[in-house]
Amino acid sequence: MTEASGVLQGSVTNMERTARDKNLLNSRLILCSVLFIGLMSTAMGDETKWIAVGNLHTWFSSAGGEREVGRTGLTSDQQDGLRWPAQFRWQDTQAAKALWIGSTNYDDPLVNKTFDYKVVHVGPRVLDDISEMMPQEFKMIGRFDHPSVFVDGVPGSNLMVAMDEVDEIDPTLKADRMIYNVVHTAIGITLNRKIYAFTNQYHDNYFVYDYVFKNTGIVKSDSSITHSQTLTDVVFFFQYRYAPTREGSVYGGGWTPQSASWGHSTINDTRGENGNWGEFGADPFRAQFAWLGIHSFADFNIIGGPAATGDGHLASSQYVGVLTLHADKSATEKFDDPSQPFTTDYLQSDLGITSGNSQFNSEQMAKEYEAMTAGHPAKRHGEDVGCPTPIDCNGFANTYSKAGEGNPGGYTHGQGFGPYTLELGDSIHIVLAEGVAGLNREMQYIIGGQWLTGSGPFALPNKVGGGTTNDPDHFKNAWVYTGEDSLFQTFERAIANYNSGFDIPQPPPPPELFEVTSGGNRITLSWSDNAENNPVNPAVGYEIYRAIHIPDTTYELVFACGEGTGNPIVHEYDDKSAIRGFDYYYYIISLDNGTANNIEPGIPLVSSKFYTMTTEPAFLRRPSGEKLADIRIVPNPFNIKARQLQFGESDPDRIMFYNIPPVCTIRIYTERGDLIKTIQHTDGSGDEAWNSVTSSRQIVVSGVYIAHFEVTQDHSDPFSGELLYKKGDAAIRKFIVIR
Repeated sequence: MTEASGVLQGSVTNMERTARDKNLLNSRLILCSVLFIGLMSTAMGDETKWIAVGNLHTWFSSAGGEREVGRTGLTSDQQDGLRWPAQFRWQDTQAAKALWIGSTNYDDPLVNKTFDYKVVHVGPRVLDDISEMMPQEFKMIGRFDHPSVFVDGVPGSNLMVAMDEVDEIDPTLKADRMIYNVVHTAIGITLNRKIYAFTNQYHDNYFVYDYVFKNTGIVKSDSSITHSQTLTDVVFFFQYRYAPTREGSVYGGGWTPQSASWGHSTINDTRGENGNWGEFGADPFRAQFAWLGIHSFADFNIIGGPAATGDGHLASSQYVGVLTLHADKSATEKFDDPSQPFTTDYLQSDLGITSGNSQFNSEQMAKEYEAMTAGHPAKRHGEDVGCPTPIDCNGFANTYSKAGEGNPGGYTHGQGFGPYTLELGDSIHIVLAEGVAGLNREMQYIIGGQWLTGSGPFALPNKVGGGTTNDPDHFKNAWVYTGEDSLFQTFERAIANYNSGFDIPQPPPPPELFEVTSGGNRITLSWSDNAENNPVNPAVGYEIYRAIHIPDTTYELVFACGEGTGNPIVHEYDDKSAIRGFDYYYYIISLDNGTANNIEPGIPLVSSKFYTMTTEPAFLRRPSGEKLADIRIVPNPFNIKARQLQFGESDPDRIMFYNIPPVCTIRIYTERGDLIKTIQHTDGSGDEAWNSVTSSRQIVVSGVYIAHFEVTQDHSDPFSGELLYKKGDAAIRKFIVIR
């Protein structure tokens, strides 16, 4: 099979880590995570969490919306989030989001004043999480925890280190992950947000957002001030400033114009506005989406973001967008209103109303509410700019603007739901899906490479009728535009998933434990068997993939076992094809038998590669010695006062045994013959480390020590066949410890 495309509630026996794993996590992980989150929270005020288990990765804010540079505060992170395909670096398509909630004729108990228009905000640039958007609850729930992944004994995956902070386990959860978020707002509406993510390979590139907006009357975080009024003309207004992608921008590879990094060239498009969708409409659904258009300051056609000064690969062929799945007709009519959202405008991203927002500025709130209720423009943005029809674009995103507006920052989707009347206790339910799709990584290189050559004829996709062209830009653009079809397929799958009550088939889980151990003549991988005992969808086999040099690249299949492979299921694999001097990265996936697949029957569903993808390198260690006489102990003598000349502050007590046999037992004795430590050396390398700790967990004192090396397995030269070590052979070395 080819590479797969792609807290604690109760007690779940098969999710319990071993004591060793817990100790490692406690000592190496938790402190780092707490410091990381603490620093981030201190700097930014609100808390953030990642969902990174599928092929689409992004972060979320406890304040209910993700503002510009809201995670790190760094300008270089302007494109931050909605990363797809997520295994590759700089695939971010998100620049900023916003959620505004507005009402008319609002009697504000905070300042004893009636506002004609009251609007509270998170984003696109502002956040007051103390008195305006006030987080109450923010937690991650998982169907199971992420696996323990170790490379040479240290935590070896992004999920373990920072990107999958699971607070609760709920085995009945239909999604792989759900973020639960509650926010009080200064307008008296409490936001309840659930965000769902799935790892089924046909559903792993979108999130589902389930919002309930309730008029609770609570306008202070501690509920000390409330109102009891009916809210009129309530509008829930979402903004999406997309900027595909960081890879080609100034904060990534740097070959597209700088302003593309903040969405200057982003083309926004819409489907199904004003109820024109579904069975009796012109469009299949109601959605807004974006892609990278032309920039007249570039000296080449930047659609798709080709690396014009490099290998030509397309860095920005992604299509990103948001789909409406449900919007209540009213507070009492809970069926879906096909005319919602009633605003699908595109607004200038650097308009005055996008900065300095205040819930007490009457003049600005009136302008904000006007934008929130603008309705549907006469023309969609893409139509006005002339993209994507005709296919080669006759407009320029950086020079196009609405009448009376400049265009320094490009355009942002505006999506308004309402207006609603909410009596105290009333609520409105809105469900959205947000996804990213487009050409896969292989096609990005194929199409971009052919474009760079400039030599036709070029084969066109079926989307434009097939055939050939000698125009490289026409060829490239036509293939990039197939991303629209990919995104629409994503939307259709999100609709089917939602309509089924999230009852899509679950892939088998990943192994709970995945260990990679560097050796002298092999890299050994081992994993647990829990996936084979899964009651919902058991695994019938495994596949191991490997990358060389860096983890954010293409992986190749190096091993498969289980049903249909000709190999029985095993739980260990020795990668003997590794070459000394190279770094290797791995992941393992579990596969089912294909019967659960309702999209491509017979094709196995697989666990997400991101659960086990290693981010620490494995490599071949020092080769084993060729004779016992070569064994050395370093440092000798060991002097605690000379640690900087030995292995430094990070390993101040380390003693190394070099040029040892590939498989042997090392016994360490005091000068008078007391055995204080036994080490089993089995990784095939020529070195072994000892941390100067005895079997009774005591640091050794100053003195003379004896190391006894016993060969426990015959070993011959792999080339000549000469017997180098015979089982039972032994050697002795003395060393000195000075403390």
